[in-house]
Amino acid sequence: MTPQLVSRCLLFVALAGLPSVAAAQEHVHPPAAPAKPATPPATTAPTPGERPSLRAVLATESPKIDGVLDEAVWASAHLVDQFVQQEPREGQSGTDRTEVRVLYDKGRLFIGVRAYASLPVTATEMRRDADRLFDEDNFQVIVDTFHDSRNGYMFLTTPLGAKLEQQVFDEGEGGGRGTTANVNRNWDGIWESAARILPDGWTAEIAIPFSTVRFVPKDEQVWGINFQRHVRRKNETVMWAPIPKAYTLTKVSLAGELQGLSGISRGLDLRLKPFFVGGGRNLKSSPSVSSFDAIHDVGLDARYGVTAGLNMDVTINTDFAQVEVDEQQVNLTRFGLFYPEKRDFFLENSNFFTMGTGSAFTSAPVQTDLFFSRRIGLSDAGTPIPILGGVRLAGKSGKNNIGVLDIQADAAFGKPGDNFFVSRYSRDVFKRSRVGALFINKDTLDGNSHFNRTFGVDANLAPSANLQINSYLAKTETPGKDGKDLAYYGRIAYRDPKWNVWLNYLDVQENFNAEAGFVQRTGIRTTKAYFGPTPRPTKGSVKLFEPMYVLTYTTDQANRMVGRQHHYMLGTTLRDDSFINVIFQQTLDVLDQPFRIRPTVVIPTGTYQMNEMMFTFNTSPGKRVYERLTVAPNQFYDGTRLTITAAAGIRASSRFATELQYNRNDVKMPWGNFLVNLSTLRVDYTFSPRMTIRSLTQYNTSTHEVTNNVRFNFIYRPGSDLYVVYNDLSQTGLPADIFGKQDRQLVVKMTYLLQR
Repeated sequence: MTPQLVSRCLLFVALAGLPSVAAAQEHVHPPAAPAKPATPPATTAPTPGERPSLRAVLATESPKIDGVLDEAVWASAHLVDQFVQQEPREGQSGTDRTEVRVLYDKGRLFIGVRAYASLPVTATEMRRDADRLFDEDNFQVIVDTFHDSRNGYMFLTTPLGAKLEQQVFDEGEGGGRGTTANVNRNWDGIWESAARILPDGWTAEIAIPFSTVRFVPKDEQVWGINFQRHVRRKNETVMWAPIPKAYTLTKVSLAGELQGLSGISRGLDLRLKPFFVGGGRNLKSSPSVSSFDAIHDVGLDARYGVTAGLNMDVTINTDFAQVEVDEQQVNLTRFGLFYPEKRDFFLENSNFFTMGTGSAFTSAPVQTDLFFSRRIGLSDAGTPIPILGGVRLAGKSGKNNIGVLDIQADAAFGKPGDNFFVSRYSRDVFKRSRVGALFINKDTLDGNSHFNRTFGVDANLAPSANLQINSYLAKTETPGKDGKDLAYYGRIAYRDPKWNVWLNYLDVQENFNAEAGFVQRTGIRTTKAYFGPTPRPTKGSVKLFEPMYVLTYTTDQANRMVGRQHHYMLGTTLRDDSFINVIFQQTLDVLDQPFRIRPTVVIPTGTYQMNEMMFTFNTSPGKRVYERLTVAPNQFYDGTRLTITAAAGIRASSRFATELQYNRNDVKMPWGNFLVNLSTLRVDYTFSPRMTIRSLTQYNTSTHEVTNNVRFNFIYRPGSDLYVVYNDLSQTGLPADIFGKQDRQLVVKMTYLLQR
């Protein structure tokens, strides 16, 4: 660590005031009928318009988390059994009975679930955090621990005891069409779950340590809480606190209340996680020349609960050997592609550092986010850059949201190391609004005093439940780039169960240079208007229609039009969640500079008008065998482009699954023709919810590269992992050499969690 970084660590520690997670284990057993507990008192059903409430009961003896509700202590818990449908018949009672009970002790919150089922349950997935868990039978709970109607922690389990958890910020909203712009799926909280499949349904037990979540210390807690159950065979979703169809469980402002938590504790709230990395790399530069390098390293990640709402994380000699590789994308534009962050250190509490457009301009290449953590420790090509160490403080203190980050990257690839300092502050105002500011400083430690700074202020206003207003104003400072260095973004959006309309505006000047951010395009002004009714038939095979019209209009700073797109779409979601989509769009693109789309193909300057079509059909994601197909025959810069994307997958059992995806781009233009094929094969085998192996194989005909990534993960105790990761890359133009190895690496990483 540099002296600068050490001094900032000491500064963060000086902010601290002292406030463990018990070791957790998951169990999945063969089906067995539990002993039926005595009938507990039931909660009172709320009157229409009233949010339901539930009182947690202090457990005289903590239940064993084995998926069987056979302990007598469950009989003392209040019974929640009033669930209403969101899908398919909104407002009606669930067709299968669901019972939930809530207990707690000094260190954990316990939730017991009895899910009766008139049809066999659908459960084939055991992998942690798998997307498919949402598509099978599952039970979800969200807790708004600060009771601020904005943020929460969500936990999901299934009849097989599979687990998924995520952090929710600003109710998961703030982006484009979807509602997941502020949902952190990559958060890995420590908690327990276990389940049993029974002849008439299934049961589950959940234990959430209080040290896993953040809350304001009080003698008696009041949290927001909601429960949701999904019944796959009936395509039925029921909730305890009803939420309209336009929204999901992340809408915590509509959650019920959990009362009665008294005397709970987070303990010392100190976690130390040392790690060891060992392995080797063989690089073959030619058939007769190769080299071998040993890999060995040690490091430490530490977390300390400065307060009940604030975490301080310290990382020394950081290593991300266990991180899954990026999936390749085909880029036929002149703008950079967005690759998501996958490294745990940057993912947890990531929303405390964000400011930008997010997914508001998904279909227009003008995304502008002021802080993008992939700029730290990764080259532009995605190659890892050593990180010497870093410190981060993030969380809430009353109405204040705080994020401070300082990281020192080492010199690499002939370039000096960079120091990144990020400071983000926002304050909650009114019921669901906030205002804030951001400062980023990047210093290059090469003796030339190169720096880059970004300043920003923003507001996220929610005047009503359906109306949202977002905006930011930002400025950068870079030596040699003075003036014309501002960026402005504004958004107003309205959504209810019948309508989804919004208007975005983005202005990025020529010299705006956020080197620690992601800026696809400068010197432009873009307006994007969206109009989309969302009719939901009450009968028939269609669950949702999504007709829409989107206008995107882009000019340069002199208001000369450089791009325009009319986008017409009709999306149709069937009752079983199959999806049909038809798109027609008219695109105008002005090239002021020649565009080299391939080494031997250059598109000259000019104004190009293109008509584009796309047809998509996805079968129900809940099926054991599923398919996705997209066909797009388009005009493309005075030529044609045929894009075909197809995928087929199978869940052969609860342990084995595989998916093959194929992407083909056949381009014909006056200046040259080319064909790009990208094939991806995923294979997953799950020994248990705590032991998995995944392989990812990709072949790109454009680069003639074959890449393989095999990742084995064993959670031998909660928070402690063993990873074995194998990577190889071969580059060849001959099909006969497709399996020739050029760059191979085998790495073993072990982490061990120590906590108090």
